[in-house]
Amino acid sequence: MSQLIQYIIIIAVLVLISLIIIKLSKRDFNIEANKLIGYLGGKENIINAECNMSRFKVILHDVSKVDKDAIQKLGAKGVVEIDNQLKIVFGSNAKQLKKYIDDII
Repeated sequence: MSQLIQYIIIIAVLVLISLIIIKLSKRDFNIEANKLIGYLGGKENIINAECNMSRFKVILHDVSKVDKDAIQKLGAKGVVEIDNQLKIVFGSNAKQLKKYIDDII
């Protein structure tokens, strides 16, 4: 009987540790979306935002307000500037970031 209780306690601890690890590893896209908007020069600088697979395309009023280094530190694999738009490669996170950005702007 005491061995069964020990197994139950061990399983409960492992489940708890697993849940904590999952919670800590889950990215907070709302915070990242707010940071990205700031790095893009603020929501008033954004004309349009689109998402295509792993790329996030943003049309801006003034590209000079963009902090490309900070965007890359946020997790972008690449940033390409063409005229007044940026194409940012975020991988599989692009769609989720776009969803949160749409809610903000």
